[in-house]
Amino acid sequence: MDLTGAKISQQLSEDYRRRRDAPSIVLPHQDAEYIRHIAIDIGGSLIKLVYFSPEEAADNGGDANGHRQNTGGKLHFVKFETARIDECIDFIEAKGLHRVSGAGAGSGDAPDGKVRVVATGGGAYKYADIFQERLGVLLEKADEMECAVAGCNFLLRAILHEAFTFEAGQAHFVSSNADSDLFPYLLVNIGSGVSMLKVTGEGQYARVSGSSLGGGTFWGLCRLLTKCRGFDEMLELSMRGDNAKVDMLVGDIYGERDYTSIGLSATTIASSFGKVVSQGKDLEDYDPADIAMALCRMVSYNIGHLAYLNAKRYGLPRVFFGGFFIRGHPYTMETISFAIRFWSKLDKGEMKAKFLRHEGFLGAVGAFLKVHPMTPPKESTTSAREPRKVRARFVERFSMGAPFAGGEVTGPAFSDVAEKVDWVEKFVRLGTAATQAARSEHDRAQAGLARASSGTEWSMGEPPSSPAGPRMNLHVGVLHYTPFREPFPLLAEPVTYTPDTLDIWGDRTEMDYWLGVLGAQIPTVVEKAMASEGATSGAQRRASAFGRALAAHLAKIRLEPGAYGQLGLSDLFGMREECLREFGFADVYRLDKDRENAAALAVLPDLLRELDALPARTRLTALVEGVLAANIFDWGAQACVDLYHNGTILEIYRQARTQLSRRPWRVDTFDALADCWFSRVPQGMDLDSGAAVPPAPFRRVIMFVDNAGADVVLGMVPLARELLRMGTDVVLVANSLPAINDITAPELRALLDAAGSLCPTIKAAREAALRAKRRNDGRIPAYPGLRSCVPSSGRLVDLSHGHGSPGFSTPPLGAADNGRASIDRSEAAGGSARTSGEGADGSVAASGPAARAAADGAGPAPAWLPAAGSAREARLYVCGNGQGSPCLDLRRVPDTLADATVGADLVVVEGMGRAIHTNYRTRFRCAVLKVAMIKNQHLAESLFGGNVYDCVCLFEPEG
Repeated sequence: MDLTGAKISQQLSEDYRRRRDAPSIVLPHQDAEYIRHIAIDIGGSLIKLVYFSPEEAADNGGDANGHRQNTGGKLHFVKFETARIDECIDFIEAKGLHRVSGAGAGSGDAPDGKVRVVATGGGAYKYADIFQERLGVLLEKADEMECAVAGCNFLLRAILHEAFTFEAGQAHFVSSNADSDLFPYLLVNIGSGVSMLKVTGEGQYARVSGSSLGGGTFWGLCRLLTKCRGFDEMLELSMRGDNAKVDMLVGDIYGERDYTSIGLSATTIASSFGKVVSQGKDLEDYDPADIAMALCRMVSYNIGHLAYLNAKRYGLPRVFFGGFFIRGHPYTMETISFAIRFWSKLDKGEMKAKFLRHEGFLGAVGAFLKVHPMTPPKESTTSAREPRKVRARFVERFSMGAPFAGGEVTGPAFSDVAEKVDWVEKFVRLGTAATQAARSEHDRAQAGLARASSGTEWSMGEPPSSPAGPRMNLHVGVLHYTPFREPFPLLAEPVTYTPDTLDIWGDRTEMDYWLGVLGAQIPTVVEKAMASEGATSGAQRRASAFGRALAAHLAKIRLEPGAYGQLGLSDLFGMREECLREFGFADVYRLDKDRENAAALAVLPDLLRELDALPARTRLTALVEGVLAANIFDWGAQACVDLYHNGTILEIYRQARTQLSRRPWRVDTFDALADCWFSRVPQGMDLDSGAAVPPAPFRRVIMFVDNAGADVVLGMVPLARELLRMGTDVVLVANSLPAINDITAPELRALLDAAGSLCPTIKAAREAALRAKRRNDGRIPAYPGLRSCVPSSGRLVDLSHGHGSPGFSTPPLGAADNGRASIDRSEAAGGSARTSGEGADGSVAASGPAARAAADGAGPAPAWLPAAGSAREARLYVCGNGQGSPCLDLRRVPDTLADATVGADLVVVEGMGRAIHTNYRTRFRCAVLKVAMIKNQHLAESLFGGNVYDCVCLFEPEG
């Protein structure tokens, strides 16, 4: 099963419209005929279906990774009420899911052209005959508990914010970065009944307890007592109720007083429905909402209490709750959380209940993973099983429709972007009123929460008597899965790394500010989107729909910050770009980038001649000033947009260079960079001569570039060229997909071809790089003399069972070539090579120039560095970063980029989005240079106490 580039899609497909459920996982490189089964979890109340459908692969953004681009598909998730099983069968029949076409038809795995239907849950036995009679398929039974555990392990490893706690009406997301943060745990699966599983490792579990009082109990009693028929209707009804009108509370017994000697507040339930006994009323005299709330609390308290007792009995520090009973219902989660917290505090503990966003599909996901005949890889390491390694292959995105509407989508499924535009135009008009209603509901709920807490002792966290807030939507994301992604190997602290510099999740004021910034930029982006496609009527409608959709997303996040998980600032910026692509705009700043690239290339030769005439030390200063000055060209910053309207590119660049000649800059460690830069200058070398080029202080430099035009052409390219002249390999890393005016990897390759026609150094370095890649199967090789990385596993079953290693290894240089390593000792200076050491987490600890000779010539130069004046041919590579955002998330980069870091001893991160918004506080295993001009007054003040157009030049040496 090839899962290259897989992702979860929340497009409004026909099945999504009919069943209004969870998103689909897209597998863009999987041959459809290779998947010949679907998975069903048939419980007593609900049927959960997971199936595959083919889909054409999307362009990978020009990474040129050599991955095949064949037909792929999606894993879809839908649900039905078990009592209406005929609807499920009708759905399968209408979709043709029980038939196989192509190479799979009639094979041994799919006799008679029928797919394998793998079923778990009690209904797999009860309804087997119906499936055979209606569809002619046999249900292959899979163990229910085993599937639930496998699905839970997979989701917790794959999704950063899959689990969360819920207290006082707020979700608090938690994540596990290592297996020690995950195992052991208690899985409480709440379906019609309740099963409690002790999970101690992969495939290591035991059912330790359960209860007959579960979701079916609530559903059945609620139907009898309230006449409601649908489960969701019952949950919504309970949110309007007050259980104190039917439940007997401690205060009812003790005259509105607490029972302080045993720690019970007056609002604690003494007896569910106990107050009914003395009221002398008939059923019709009670508000159905009060009854529904009392039933919900009765069942939830019972489950929470039993869960805590079992966790305590077996010494399990974590308790996860899954199953379709919860469904994002705030009072259910609040009540279970209170029960766990209450009993834990009595034991002087701090255990908390954890809930799952994809709670209802544990068994179905596990069944799909379990039955497919995949062979585990030959090798596996403990570090490869860590959630952060698995999670590097997944990123959650949000499409318009289901995230904002909470899955309650109606109307016909659209087949193209035009129909989506129609839907958005209608939806936004209706959605405005819906948003206001939701805001009013939210405000009322919070006011009720405040009233309930006033004058009440909350030492034990007693839940309020009013609903804790609107229902949460637990199925909000689109999970993009790409197996060939890994954590950036040069991160110093990969386990705790987070890209965002500002904590907008923990600071509501900060979140509101940046939501406002994105909202204010919508008109400019809409204008650019129209212009990028000739301002046709179709482009105008799509651009307008994009603007409405993004505004709707921002309004939802402002109203309900946790609706899309724990978003960071980089996620917000990425959401804008994803939204543009969703409405068919691949590159809205294309025309601006082409124009600015051409203008900058026209003056590049003059700039290079000017730089070459400068003394070496002055030249380095001018190069860094050029990078900072050129970084002013950013269509993502309003201050720079205003400059574009008032001057030409060259005028802006020259003015910025003049202003930057005055140091110190706002953050200025340039002198430390210069000391390292000239650390290998031999005695007698005249640095005052314009022709002097000092020997290389670094063997390979990874440079993350930012904007097209002057930024890259007049800033980063001259800096890279200087390193090439010194004999250093350079890897320029650009976006794989467009984002505002950021340059992409394909554009950068074309731009360097043009620059090569103007500069022999760039041309020779590019030609050398292409020759080296051809010798290494089209991939960037490790630095000569070092080993490249071990291939990662790209199979979903490996991720669920913890196999596959994304780490690096450095076996002895005499070891057999594994087909991916490129070991060329003849290019290693001095005839010897230095291998990088492997860290405990499997990442290469790229050794920096710690042993360089000092300027006075004391001690020999390291063998892996070219000797001064040597003729080693430096190489200029280009690589995609696997992303399409103005920010940089180093939790996941392509394996081609990870390969390229072997031997790197300097990382350069340029631009406000990559070096300030993200990664400003990130530490690396090697030396790092972070350079950017700050083009936002709020950011300048909050981080540095400075002003707009202040500059950052932060060099941090190795170690």
